[in-house]
Amino acid sequence: MNPTNATPLPPNKYNPFAWIVGEPEIGEGCWIGAFTLIDGLGGLKIGRNCDISSGVKIISHSTVRRCLTERVHAVVDKRPTEIGDHVFIGSNAVVLMGAKVGHHSIIGAGAVVLEGMEIPPYSLVAGVPARIVRSVKDEIGTWKQNPRAGAS
Repeated sequence: MNPTNATPLPPNKYNPFAWIVGEPEIGEGCWIGAFTLIDGLGGLKIGRNCDISSGVKIISHSTVRRCLTERVHAVVDKRPTEIGDHVFIGSNAVVLMGAKVGHHSIIGAGAVVLEGMEIPPYSLVAGVPARIVRSVKDEIGTWKQNPRAGAS
């Protein structure tokens, strides 16, 4: 492929280096980093005031069954995916179709949230596959009482 024939990413109001496909519902106050893929083809809702770091992929469709069945399963699978309000998603994390991430949660850098996984509110998740490490509810309360706590 000749790079001069490459099609630029469709424009969006979040980041010129983010690829947003379909029609995801993205809440007010969200920040989306460069080199992200936001896939709304299967239905995607991102809550208010979320920070989505560079390299994140949020996926709401899959071609696995279509591919492995030699296209006998002819359709692309789609499942709504939901990210709650005030969620932080770390660099290069992946959230697969059908996942639900509760409000005020942290998805650690590089974590893979599996298809259909439900993350409760106030959770810190990390790893491949993602697993719940602990609740961050008390920490958030401390940070609100003393906004300078832990700041560098």
